[in-house]
Amino acid sequence: MRLFLALVFWLVFLSPATLPDARTETSTETKDLRNHPFSVDFPSGGQLRLYLRSGASSIVGTDAGKLSVRFQGKNAYKAQDLTVRLKRLDDHSAELHVFGGPKNDLEVTVEVPKTSGIFVRMGAGELSVNDVSGDKDIELHAGDLSIAVGSASDYAQVDASVTAGNLDAAPFGESHGGLFRSFEKSGAGKHKLHAHLGAGNLELH
Repeated sequence: MRLFLALVFWLVFLSPATLPDARTETSTETKDLRNHPFSVDFPSGGQLRLYLRSGASSIVGTDAGKLSVRFQGKNAYKAQDLTVRLKRLDDHSAELHVFGGPKNDLEVTVEVPKTSGIFVRMGAGELSVNDVSGDKDIELHAGDLSIAVGSASDYAQVDASVTAGNLDAAPFGESHGGLFRSFEKSGAGKHKLHAHLGAGNLELH
């Protein structure tokens, strides 16, 4: 138990931060969410890099050609403290940074075109990903990470790991608990999936 707690402390407090310094980021669009939701056009099949604040977040795929950010919770009235920063890399790729705001009682939802390929980095908290059918590269330092993966046959390459905690991946026939748990799979599909959690519960369903 002491080893587990020490490892969690290292992962949460001593690991390099996943969120950028807002003062040094160059962006094309920056908005607070007093007039939420934040919404811009974004093409289906594009590539998104998402850097999310610690807390409660969800990523949801939709049929709309939009990239949107909205929020809810008891502290939603503090929207002026939450910043969304979008950096367009080209016509089919962008970086989205969500940072600031109250630490508790605020859930951020990011809506993306469902065929997007996503790269996600987040500090600690609860993160769920649903209805996204493109490539997925997702890492969370500590907390609960839940990813709807669809059919296992959709993937050419899969790797998932937990440094300390539980790893459940029913579509791939895997379930593990403890320290340094992981698995890799390959198949005939066309997508890639990478999921890593420092400490907590990782579920692929």
